[in-house]
Order: sequence, then structure tokens, then C-alpha cells
Amino acid sequence: MDILSLLGGLLLILLGANGLTDGAASIAKRFRIPSIVIGLTIVAFGTSAPELTVSVSSALKGSADIAIGNVVGSNIFNTLMIVGCTALFAPIVISRNTLRKEIPLCILSSIVLLICANDVFLDHSSENIISTTDGLLLLCFFIIFLGYTFAIAFQGKKEGETEEEIKQLPMWRSILYIIGGLVALIAGGNFFVDGASGIARNLGVSESVIGLTLVAGGTSLPELATSIVAALKKNPEIAIGNVIGSNLFNIFFVLGCSASITPLHLTGITNMDLLVLVGSSILLWIFGLFFAKRTITRIEGSILILCYIAYTTVLIYNV
Repeated sequence: MDILSLLGGLLLILLGANGLTDGAASIAKRFRIPSIVIGLTIVAFGTSAPELTVSVSSALKGSADIAIGNVVGSNIFNTLMIVGCTALFAPIVISRNTLRKEIPLCILSSIVLLICANDVFLDHSSENIISTTDGLLLLCFFIIFLGYTFAIAFQGKKEGETEEEIKQLPMWRSILYIIGGLVALIAGGNFFVDGASGIARNLGVSESVIGLTLVAGGTSLPELATSIVAALKKNPEIAIGNVIGSNLFNIFFVLGCSASITPLHLTGITNMDLLVLVGSSILLWIFGLFFAKRTITRIEGSILILCYIAYTTVLIYNV
């Protein structure tokens, strides 16, 4: 029953995110909002809606380890598995701007989370908590990141880059998609968290392990599908932008929102998990900077995948 709840919840989340994105983007287009703005806000929010829904639902239900594990696990999965799998299909060329600014920003976000989650070590507190203050700080970082993204995007538009075509729907259908999408996201989030918690109890493992593996992999399916399709269409570089954008969104916005709603007590998420998160971003940066002229090759992609398998094996072994 828990597995059905998990799978049903995931399906509702994916369908809800898709419907909400299509409906909101269509209405925005109707009011003549530029496609580039829609892509950076509504579409970006839509692709990360699974992580946001699961983490906020988990926070409200008191399952902080699933909320945090979902974000940490999703980011590790994105960096190691999604980039690795995409590179196996086609080598990924990384732009200079991404290498000099965006990947370092991704590393910074991981370090910020590591600092926020180490109250015991840094402040000699009784437990590690991502507090409401930490959540608001993460949201401030998100606003800075959003401003930077808009500046880069509009600069690219001035230089003649093409905008993504937004499909315009009838108003009644757009509103129906938005309402239906929201209902599906909320219901799916509840089912998914209940199913994940039930599986953790039945298997006798912690919610943190379920959050770092099963939940993280499930909520990262949209990013994985997008990146693999992009590689098959000979646009593998989309995977890097997809992964970096998702990782920054997850830490700054998803975790920021979750912690702002209610403080998140870390019980099962350890410094090993957070250091793997930092290390995975650094490894991606090193591969792009020092080897094969800013290209993630198939060999490097294989190494990233092996790193993820090794990390997951250690998690399961330590249960």
C-alpha cells in the first residue's frame, strides 16, 4: 500500500507540475509577458515543483529528514547521475560563463547549507537545526540568484538568442490546468510523503536514507528526462544548465521555503551527506576546468555515475 501511495503521489506531482506550468505560462503569454521571463520564473518553478511539494509537505508533517534529504539527495543525484548519464549519450560542452560563475555559485550554495546545518560544531548547540532565520537567509540568496539569472538572460536576448515558444491555451483551459495542477501537487505531495515514511518504517531504515535515495531520485525524474532527451537531440549542454539551475533552486528556494515555514531538525542527515554534496559540485567544476577543453567526456560521465553508486552503497551499508 505504501508503494502504491508513493508511486501514485509521484504521478500526481509530475502531472500537477506539468499542468500548472502549462496553464500559468499560457496566461502569462496572453498578458504579453516575454517568453524569456516566463521561462525563468513559471517554467523554472514548475520543473522544481516536485522537490518543493515534497519538502514543504514533509516539513509540515514533521518529517524534516525527508524534507532535507530530498534536497540534498536530489542535488547529488542531479550532479552525479544526471550529468553522468547525459555524458554517456553525448559529451557535454560547458560554456566559460557557466564554468566561471554558475558552477562556483553552485559550490557556494552547498557550502552555505553545510554551514547552516552545523550548529553543534560551530555554535556548540545541542542539535543541528536549519532555523527560520537560516531559511530566510537562503531565500535572500535565491533573490540574488534570480536577479543574476534575469540579467544574463536579457543580455543573451539582446545578443540575438531565440526565445522558447510558449503554447497559448484558451483561458478556461489555462485556469483549469492551474487549479487542477495545484490540487494534484498538494494531494500528490501528501501521498508521496506518507508512502515514503511508511516504506522507511516497514524496512526499518531512517527517513533520511529514504529521502536521500528513493525520494530524491523520484523528484529528480523531470530533470533526468529533460537532460536525456536533450542529449538524444544533440543538445547535451542543456543538461548542465538544467542541473545547476535545479540545484540552486533546491537549496535556496525549496529548502528556504521549508525552513521558513517550520525549523528543520537534522537527525539523520550527516556531514558525510553534505560533504558529498559539496564534493560532487567541486568534481564537476574540476572536470570542466582541467580536462578535455571544457567538456564532460564519456569517461568523466562514467566516473560521476560510479561516485553516485559508491555513495548510495555506503548509505545502504550503514543502515
